[in-house]
Amino acid sequence: MKNRTVSEGMLFFSMTLEFLETYLLGQLGRSPETVKSHRDSLTVFRRYLLEKRKISIGRFHFHDCTARLIQDFIIYLKESGNKPGTCNQRLSTIKTYLWFAADRDITLQSVSLLISRIPQCRVPRQEKAILSEAALAHILQQPKNTKTGMRDQVMMILLYDSAIRLNELLSLTIQDLVLERNDPYIRINGKGNKERIVAITTKTSQHLIQYLKIFHPKLNRNNFVFFTKLKGKSEKMSESNVERFINQYAEQARKSCPDIPQKVYPHMFRRTRATNLYQHGVELALISRVLGHSSIETTKIYATPSMEMLRKAIESVETPDQQNEKPLWKNCSEEEMARLCGLR
Repeated sequence: MKNRTVSEGMLFFSMTLEFLETYLLGQLGRSPETVKSHRDSLTVFRRYLLEKRKISIGRFHFHDCTARLIQDFIIYLKESGNKPGTCNQRLSTIKTYLWFAADRDITLQSVSLLISRIPQCRVPRQEKAILSEAALAHILQQPKNTKTGMRDQVMMILLYDSAIRLNELLSLTIQDLVLERNDPYIRINGKGNKERIVAITTKTSQHLIQYLKIFHPKLNRNNFVFFTKLKGKSEKMSESNVERFINQYAEQARKSCPDIPQKVYPHMFRRTRATNLYQHGVELALISRVLGHSSIETTKIYATPSMEMLRKAIESVETPDQQNEKPLWKNCSEEEMARLCGLR
C-alpha cells in the first residue's frame, strides 16, 4: 500500500469556510469576535498571496505553504507597520487552521508540523499608559450639556466604573441593567460567550437612570442601551464612533491637563480602573472576576504598583547597620578569606 502524500490538487483555502463557521463557531463555540479575528487573518494572508505573490485563491495549494513563504509573509507584515503582537496573531491563525486541516486529512500533517515550528515574533514588554486621576476628571468634564454630550459622558463613566470592554459596553441591552437597588450591577456577555455580573457604584447607576429617561422613555428591554439612528431605526453603535469621540475629548482636555497621554482609547479606561483597584488593595483574584479573565495570569499585566506602594515597600525593609557588622573572616588566613569569597 502506498504512503499517502499531500494531494497536489488540494487547495489551501478549500476548508476555511468549514474551519470558521462549523468548527470554530459551531463545534468549539468560539465567540463571533474570535471567529472574525481568524477570518481577518486568513483574509490578510490571501490578499498577500494575490497582491505580492500574484497567486490566486484557485492556484494556491497546501503543498505551496512552505516555511519560507510564511516567514516572508511575517516579514511583509512587519514592513507594513504591523506590531509583533499582530504578526503573532496572523501566524497563530494559520497554524490553527493547518492543524484543523490535518485532522480532516492526515496527508496534511507534514505541512502543519513544518509551519508549527516557526517561532513567534518577540513582543517587547512595555508598560501600558493609564489615566491619572486628574486626566480622567478633565476628560469626563469635556462633553457639552447636550443630549449627545450626556450620552458620551455616561458611556465613559460606565467604561471606567465597570472596567468592561468596549464591545461589551455596546452590546448591553436594557434588560442587562439592574439599577433600582442598593447594590446595582450589570450583566455582561463577554469573550467566549462567558456571562458575568459586574457591580457598579450608586452614582454611576444614577447617571444611567437619568440617561434611560431621556434616551429610552418606553424602556424596551431588548433595545441596546447605547445606539445610533440609521434611517430612523436604532442600531448598535460602532466601536469607531466611541473611539472617535473619546479621542476628541482627550484632545480638548489636554489643553488644560498636559498629563493626558497622546493617544487615549476606550480600553485605557478599563486598564486604568483595574490598576486603580489593585493599587487600592483589591485582590487580583477579585479583579480577575471583574474583568472577566479566565486566568489570573492575564490580570497580572494590570498589577502595576503605585509610587506610594513602592515607597512603602522600600521603607519596610530595614537598612543593616554597617558600623556594627561583624567580619565573617576574623583571624582567617589569606587562603581562607579567598575561599570564602569563592576564589582560589
